[in-house]
Amino acid sequence: MKRRDALAGGARIALTGLVAGMAAITPIVPALADPPKTDPQLDHAAAAALRRLVAGNTAARLLNEKANAVLVFPKIVKVGFLLGGAYGEGALRQGGKTLGYYNSAAASYGLQAGVQWFGYALFFMNAAALKYLDDSQGFEIGVGPSVVVVDEGVAKKISSTTLSQDAYAFIFNQKGLMAGIGLEGSKITRIH
Repeated sequence: MKRRDALAGGARIALTGLVAGMAAITPIVPALADPPKTDPQLDHAAAAALRRLVAGNTAARLLNEKANAVLVFPKIVKVGFLLGGAYGEGALRQGGKTLGYYNSAAASYGLQAGVQWFGYALFFMNAAALKYLDDSQGFEIGVGPSVVVVDEGVAKKISSTTLSQDAYAFIFNQKGLMAGIGLEGSKITRIH
């Protein structure tokens, strides 16, 4: 009896933590109404985030020069307590202009607790990868075109002759308290 009560109490605590965490990110989840055709605030945030990333990282600068387009998510919020979720909105940029808006969402489970903010940029290196993003009903990282997450080790090996993958991802501006970060399983969907 004591064990069952302890398990029920643990489940209640986990559920309470998840509800509180999701309540924290609810204000950033878009309303179900039609989004605006342009979003100057998101355009500015995405352009500024890309400028900072390219200015501070040689590999990102090289990828930006060679990429067909770059999908920039200036801020993703990740919340978790055993169960977790992450959400953010971004802009697909090409030649200094926005081609469209996307959201990135992910769910996770396992040993996790905390809240974290980060941004990421996906550099689409060929037309096929960019077409897959446009044609798919949700581009899922880890499925479809190959995506390499660039860390310090990978960044040292990138040159104009070693660029062979469909897309490269940079994670930047990590803040908050949560162990680990990853993009695998994130689903990117166009905002119509």
